[in-house]
Amino acid sequence: MTALSTALATADWRRRVFGLYDDVRGRAVSDSPEAAHALWRTGRDGLFRDHPASALGDRAKAAFAGLAVAPYDPAFRFEALVDDDGAGEVMDVATGTDGVVPFRRLGTVLLPGLGKLALWKLASYGGGLFLPLHDGTAGKPGGTYGGGRYVLDTIKGAHLGEGRPAGSLVVDLNFAYNPSCAYDEEWACPLPGPGNRLKDEVPVGELYRQY
Repeated sequence: MTALSTALATADWRRRVFGLYDDVRGRAVSDSPEAAHALWRTGRDGLFRDHPASALGDRAKAAFAGLAVAPYDPAFRFEALVDDDGAGEVMDVATGTDGVVPFRRLGTVLLPGLGKLALWKLASYGGGLFLPLHDGTAGKPGGTYGGGRYVLDTIKGAHLGEGRPAGSLVVDLNFAYNPSCAYDEEWACPLPGPGNRLKDEVPVGELYRQY
């Protein structure tokens, strides 16, 4: 692909992901989080299988039978309040392709029974919320990607909406997904730091499978 066609494909990928999450939020309100999760799985499978900006190569696409995603478990859905613990912390992430990506901490979300995760803002053009996750399943056989996963990344459209309590976010770990670098090292992916690590296992969301 040329530089122009790659840029256009990436832009279209993001447009489709924004549309998918818009549909997911609507389905969660009108139907159920489980139905929204099924829609999310189907939509992402289609993108990975068919889209020119997929992180999968042609051979992997030809053999692709769907992403490895655990069954939905409502125990891992939270409407999490954000407090100001750690607010203002700086995290500058060096990447091989995108230079240094700056983040500034907005605060902390509490996930009862699991612990706390730092909530970040992308402190460059476009802004956006960023909530990565590294848990006890990372790097284990049959577990999740060793580098961690993303739950929210709003600059790319991955956003589950606001919770019912004022100032809260829907943090549904069933929607945790692998960054593109899990499938292709050419992609630049900021990974979870110390503030986004949970000791316990989070056995839901996208698992890790090599294609």
